[in-house]
Amino acid sequence: MKTEWDFSGIKSNFEEKRGEIEKVYDSFSEKWGKDSSYLTDKKKIKEALEEMETISRTFSGGGESYYYTLKQELDQSDSEVRRKFMDIDNFMVKQNNKIIFFSINLSKISKEKQEEFLKSQILEKFKPFLRDLFENSKYMLSEKEEKVLSLKENGAYEMWVRMVSSLLAKEEREVIDEEGKKKNLVYPELINLMKSFDEKVRDSARDAFEEILQKYEEIAEFELNAVLEEAKVNSELRGFSRPDEGRSREDLIDFEFIDSLLEAVKEKFSLTNDYYKFKAKLMGKNKIGYHERSAELKKITKEYGHEKAVNLVKKVFSKLDKEFLKIFEEMLEEGKVDFFPKKGKNGGAFCAHSRIIDPIYVLLNHTGKLRDVTVIAHEIGHAINSVLMKKDGPLYFETPKSTAEVASTFMEDFVYEEIFNEVDEEERFYLKIMKFEEDIATIQRQVALYRFELEIHNLFKSEGYLSKEKIGEIFVKHMSSYMGEAVDMKNAHLWWIYWPHIRKYFYVYSYASGLLISKAMQKKYKEDKSFMEKIKVFLSTGTSKRPREVFKEMGIKIDKNFFLDGLSELERDFNEIKELGKKLGKA
Repeated sequence: MKTEWDFSGIKSNFEEKRGEIEKVYDSFSEKWGKDSSYLTDKKKIKEALEEMETISRTFSGGGESYYYTLKQELDQSDSEVRRKFMDIDNFMVKQNNKIIFFSINLSKISKEKQEEFLKSQILEKFKPFLRDLFENSKYMLSEKEEKVLSLKENGAYEMWVRMVSSLLAKEEREVIDEEGKKKNLVYPELINLMKSFDEKVRDSARDAFEEILQKYEEIAEFELNAVLEEAKVNSELRGFSRPDEGRSREDLIDFEFIDSLLEAVKEKFSLTNDYYKFKAKLMGKNKIGYHERSAELKKITKEYGHEKAVNLVKKVFSKLDKEFLKIFEEMLEEGKVDFFPKKGKNGGAFCAHSRIIDPIYVLLNHTGKLRDVTVIAHEIGHAINSVLMKKDGPLYFETPKSTAEVASTFMEDFVYEEIFNEVDEEERFYLKIMKFEEDIATIQRQVALYRFELEIHNLFKSEGYLSKEKIGEIFVKHMSSYMGEAVDMKNAHLWWIYWPHIRKYFYVYSYASGLLISKAMQKKYKEDKSFMEKIKVFLSTGTSKRPREVFKEMGIKIDKNFFLDGLSELERDFNEIKELGKKLGKA
């Protein structure tokens, strides 16, 4: 089992390939720039789309570009890697701009011709692609305008976001570790220490972490305003009716989906308000610190080195489906998982994919904690989803964000169940609390963050530049809304600074929708193990079907009541925790 990424499958000599890549894009541009018959002839559009599919499979965004994207995550302070990535990225943007006319022209054909293409058996394979293109045509700009937007993205967005993440990644501080020793740790490790059972360790990590945030508060103010400006300009140019419309269209969902989720979860903020009162009481406090919201209530002595953690996850996957296990084992053998934290490395965890022909990679920061086991399951869940999705073809090789977190949370929950089976009643009480906290962090916390995003985007649109104080004030308001009066928000106004998801424009709802949908699937699977086949069909479906279509086929209706039903599961979990606590004399 390898513990570091092996890039041998994707790194090559890009300089030697530039000519070949240019030739492919130039050939497509010259051919279909002169021959506009694809706008009227079904056979011609099929020929053009097949060529587009080949470009997507072979050239679009993979290889060396993918390699340098991942290298940046291992050492965000390496400016030479950044330079090479930017060079390749700019080259590929220019190549893609050569063929952007194709989609723009195709999207503008008459309604009659659109209907003809969509009903054609010859074009059945491309129907989802064409349908989405036609429906979003009114938001597409002219060829020149689309080229400008793509060319300015790095300077107006990517570099700003990279700057803050890179600065944070370089920071380390001396703190008290869990052995009571002073030790220099990087900022992702500080986040883990704030979950410690030991209050001195938590507070030491908090002080160090907030010192880092305060150091970059003014820089982050400029950065976030630049991000907000970029979003505002793009939204206005495209004529979107609300700041998150671009996200909903990209994710193939409607406002009803988003709004019913936001409303249902907000209605249940009372649940998390009550929970944090319960937690404060267990900790012997009137209020807990914002940094203590995930603190251990009892020192969890179980340590999970990466081998032990991997074996546990393997055990769970082998019970669920042999193909899941096979995918995981191959990734481990081929060096597709990078396990351990180090200075400069991205402090989170993620799964990455590029072209359909490229391997999937997973980044972790494994420190041996129990939570790290479930993170493995979570990210490998994404990887399994991506591998199975390759069956859908290169044009549809992407997961709508609305369902992107289903596979990950599905795998994660079954790993937790395995862990629950291995412990006694008292340990189960504390582990169930840990799991409950992760669920509310995935649902209520992410919805609170989404509402924070909506407010700052709308406020920026109406009032312009937002001060760090204003951003912090709005952040505290929304975090308080889901946590309630039992959480002390001192210095919480700084914590938006490091949170990467607010830079991804309304991505976070997917965590909440994903977990609630996952819970519905888990329930059906437990009732009927053969339901796994439908789950695998779902995991194999990229963007060739819209989420509502897939769920309908699975017998799942997505509306506010569906989300409320999922939230009722959380209420039952909390009641079980309270009853178990009474039984053990803990509450």
